[in-house]
Amino acid sequence: MRELSKSITRRQRDPNFLTKYFVGKGLDIGGKPDPLSLYCEFFPFIESVRIWDWEDGDAQYLAGVDSNSIDFIVSSHCLEHLIDPIEGMSNWIRVTKPGGHLVITIPDEDLYEQRIFPSNKNLDHKSTFTVMKKKSWSNSSINLIDLLSRYSELIDVRKIEVLDSTYRFNLPTYDQTSTPVGESAIELILRKRTPDEVKNGTNRVSNGNQPDPSLRRYYNQYLMDYENLKLSNNGEPPFMNESEL
Repeated sequence: MRELSKSITRRQRDPNFLTKYFVGKGLDIGGKPDPLSLYCEFFPFIESVRIWDWEDGDAQYLAGVDSNSIDFIVSSHCLEHLIDPIEGMSNWIRVTKPGGHLVITIPDEDLYEQRIFPSNKNLDHKSTFTVMKKKSWSNSSINLIDLLSRYSELIDVRKIEVLDSTYRFNLPTYDQTSTPVGESAIELILRKRTPDEVKNGTNRVSNGNQPDPSLRRYYNQYLMDYENLKLSNNGEPPFMNESEL
């Protein structure tokens, strides 16, 4: 319950959410009843967030949303409801602008479903998810590493994290998302590569532009300090001097 709300405090502690991930105009897929738009003031570079929910159409297709039109996608516990999450992920990537980000949270099959599927916690779940396992107890399990490998040309995987810091492993089988703090999920952060990155087979790299001369003096000093540090060892390997101080 209120899984997006639970994420706000930890996301505020990560500067990437403030300056890279939640920037521009976003689409909150499956956002009701806990949309990111409730918290835009905490992420100052958000311009707007449109909620996409059942009345807007099937989230698997995002029909009517232009390709390469959305600065960022956020989705909290929606992908597992799609009949075909592979096609859904394809379309979520399709509508994201090159250089934009996708922040996706899905239940971890072991933490949430707890070896019971079809789910007895949410009857609408169509799939279960794990980061990577050779074998799963679930016949509907999707390995995220395998799923993301399908899009390896198009996306740069920035982060995969199992969200279990508030999970209580000493409890019996129990839906811990019903508690005010419990998360039982996996968070994905993906960046859509630009056409040049796809062509060159790279992720984002330096643009090569020179900084202002007033700043170059500091960067150059870093290099000079590093060279002087190497010279001060007189050719000896570093961290080998154990003589008394």
